[in-house]
Amino acid sequence: MQNLVKHSTIVFFILTSGVPAIAQNPDVRIFRAINNHHTPFSDHFFQFQSNTVKPLVVAAPLGLLATGLIRKDPAMRDNSVLIISALALNFVFTYTAKPAFNRTRPYKALSNVHTVGSTERSASFPSGHTSAAFALATSASLAYPKWYVVVPSMLWAGTVGYSRMAMGMHYPTDVLVGAMLGAGCALLIHHFRKPILRQTHRLF
Repeated sequence: MQNLVKHSTIVFFILTSGVPAIAQNPDVRIFRAINNHHTPFSDHFFQFQSNTVKPLVVAAPLGLLATGLIRKDPAMRDNSVLIISALALNFVFTYTAKPAFNRTRPYKALSNVHTVGSTERSASFPSGHTSAAFALATSASLAYPKWYVVVPSMLWAGTVGYSRMAMGMHYPTDVLVGAMLGAGCALLIHHFRKPILRQTHRLF
């Protein structure tokens, strides 16, 4: 698993190393188009959406794990392990990439940016909220491929990504790469689910 993380990180850096610089001008234009349109209602709505990420990425998989253990449901337990694994892998990639690229957030780099909520200390690229949301949404969709899971999950993750631009926290490329990173981590864990679950079955 360590080699998988190492090699995947190298590939990710190669693929995305030029994104912030190459896409800067379109990035700013799209960011401005989104960020300049706001109302008190939209500010509250997008702040709420953004604030749901941290509680959900903790409560959803742990709640699923606890329910699976209580009910002695191996499928539910295994799904929770895969979701937790995807979120953990995404966390490693996201917070390795942030200091590596060290991109300044738009509210610091640009003038007249509309911000909502408290500002953040970490670098802008990629969006951690977006990557976590898509890691959770994609993992849940793979675990339970029903429309009533997939559609709400992806709508929620997409709204989180949009909210990060509307709130002045991220550029579009931060959000786009964050979404790709989160979904990619979920797909990677799903692909290697059998060896991962073999290891976890020794614990339960």
